[in-house]
Amino acid sequence: MPRKYFRKYLPTHEAVLRNRWIAQFGDLLRHPNLWHLNRHSVAGGVAVGMFTGLIPGSNPVQFTAAALVAILFRVNLPIAVFVTLYTNVFTVVPLYYLAFKLGQFVLMDSHGAMPAFAFSMEDKSFSEWISELSHWLTSIGKPLLIGLPLLAVIFSVIGYWAVWWGWRCYSVTAWRSRQRRRAKGIPAP
Repeated sequence: MPRKYFRKYLPTHEAVLRNRWIAQFGDLLRHPNLWHLNRHSVAGGVAVGMFTGLIPGSNPVQFTAAALVAILFRVNLPIAVFVTLYTNVFTVVPLYYLAFKLGQFVLMDSHGAMPAFAFSMEDKSFSEWISELSHWLTSIGKPLLIGLPLLAVIFSVIGYWAVWWGWRCYSVTAWRSRQRRRAKGIPAP
């Protein structure tokens, strides 16, 4: 992929290791795949980000989970954290609805509809709102509990292979282009 473009903006491996925040973690953050841009590391980072992006909770929870899983599997950490942003205020409801429907499909329970959430909560306190939200989430129940991890796995597998094949196609195309230029005697740009 366009690593040369990204390398202009990314710090070197030595600069990352000298960073005072990263140095506090010792050898935990020193593995080269956590910071390098290669096909396997970036594809793994996308897969981790796609999976952890569907963890219920706010972005800091997803960021932390993505960082921990990226360290565990030694894939690109910044990519993993960045990719979790595909779940946001605009996409979380459609994604959870898709997960609910996927859970219904797996459970072969197509007759149940997703219960409506009462959005008119202006006159209620925060504790009443939390109680109503937890009641709504428990009414969704088993289909969401099964559909959400299944959707996360599907997204992570698709993300991994899309990046892996895209990177491979780009590399093969660039290699063939260099071979054609060399055959014609044209110098490399």
